Amino acid sequence: MSLISSKGMYGIRAMYELSKLPQDKPVPVSQIVNITGISQNYLEQILGRLAKAKMLNVQRGINGGYLLSKPSKEIMVKDIIFALEGKPKVANRDNCHIINLFLDDLQHSIEAHLNISLDDFEKYKERFNSSLHFNI
Repeated sequence: MSLISSKGMYGIRAMYELSKLPQDKPVPVSQIVNITGISQNYLEQILGRLAKAKMLNVQRGINGGYLLSKPSKEIMVKDIIFALEGKPKVANRDNCHIINLFLDDLQHSIEAHLNISLDDFEKYKERFNSSLHFNI
């Protein structure tokens, strides 16, 4: 059981990669495919849903493509997931009130952790880079 499906993961990845590119001209879907390795048909479905959720602007035509609809610091990961999958649900309610309190806390913790912007991924990049050690 995954909390976030492949659709959600691909959506986060596509938006993250778009956030790293210059925002002065639309990015063609073929370029996003090359960067992410996501199949074009699946990516177009995901980007269409994100555009419908007003997270992306779409420009049609020969110089068309996708642009973030607002600065990356204002685009939250939870909003990407909610747009693609709906609100993640931890579990069904239980007959035990103690378990229900635990599940409520878990749900709130997950939502709080997803409440980061695309810009906040820089801390993960820094963490990844600091973990790289080369010994020769």
